[in-house]
Amino acid sequence: MSDHSPQRPKRRLWNHTPALPIRLAPYWDWPSRPVASLIYLLKSWNPIGMRFLFLAAAFIVWRFFTPDLARAEVLAWDWISEILIRNLIILTVVAGGLHLILWAFRLQADEYRYDMRPMMKGAKAFFFKNQVWDNMLWSYVAVIFWTFWESLMWWAYANGWARIITWESNPLWFAAMILLVPIWAGFHFYWLHRLIHVGWLYKRVHAWHHKNINTGPWSGLAMHPVESFFLMFDTMIFFILPAHPVHVIFLLLHHGIGAPTSHAGFERVKVVGTKGVEVGDFFHQLHHRFFDCNYGTYETPWDAWFNTFHDGSDAGNELVKERRKRIWQGG
Repeated sequence: MSDHSPQRPKRRLWNHTPALPIRLAPYWDWPSRPVASLIYLLKSWNPIGMRFLFLAAAFIVWRFFTPDLARAEVLAWDWISEILIRNLIILTVVAGGLHLILWAFRLQADEYRYDMRPMMKGAKAFFFKNQVWDNMLWSYVAVIFWTFWESLMWWAYANGWARIITWESNPLWFAAMILLVPIWAGFHFYWLHRLIHVGWLYKRVHAWHHKNINTGPWSGLAMHPVESFFLMFDTMIFFILPAHPVHVIFLLLHHGIGAPTSHAGFERVKVVGTKGVEVGDFFHQLHHRFFDCNYGTYETPWDAWFNTFHDGSDAGNELVKERRKRIWQGG
């Protein structure tokens, strides 16, 4: 073969990415950057952004679709079933709606799509040999645990085992809890995620989720029941910190709806007259592609501190590959 034969063009990893390199929230930078942190915080509460929509949904769910706490004083199937049915509907509307728009009907074709690989069919790794059907099954199983943790909190509040505050009684703490919930959710997710990436826990538990090399909305909660159970365990913080039930729902929606939206596989859903609604999470999409990186969220510093942050650049790709090579070689 001639030494001057043309080189094969480099394979394109992504169809679309956000502006690279991606960056973590500046809250944890040192020296501190208060102005940058404030700007980031304001941007993160964009009125058509996921965070604001989760909070708005939390108020609506609490006001109109949650049983009265007086009924929760005694554990009973009637009020718990109402929560279960409501959560099933929320998941179906969000994950199912996104799947229909982005994947089934392809209403925006491949615009803002990260990975061009299709959902898998005929693969023995999935129940029904179909990634979407498998993902739907385990997502609905996850709703059972979502309902369990929520019902436990309502039972605790109704019996005085956890302390409730209101906006009228403590407006500063009420507002502070709204800001802290996303950070707490990221903290819990990172450490749980790192734990289940180790040894037996990965092989027997978390590997179920990583069958989804490319992800869609139903992939977010598609996981082993053990992982589903502990995903929302962070609601137990409200046994320690006084809060309002809206904060509980806000936290649960970060997992129950945050997972399907962040795994959507598209950066945003197009909406006429706007830039669209951001749904996908490229930070986590990198984790599914490269495995040993980006265990947490944009909100938390752990990936940067423990050298597992991938910024999406070509240099980041090489760093991850080199780190994995050293691990395999025992270095």
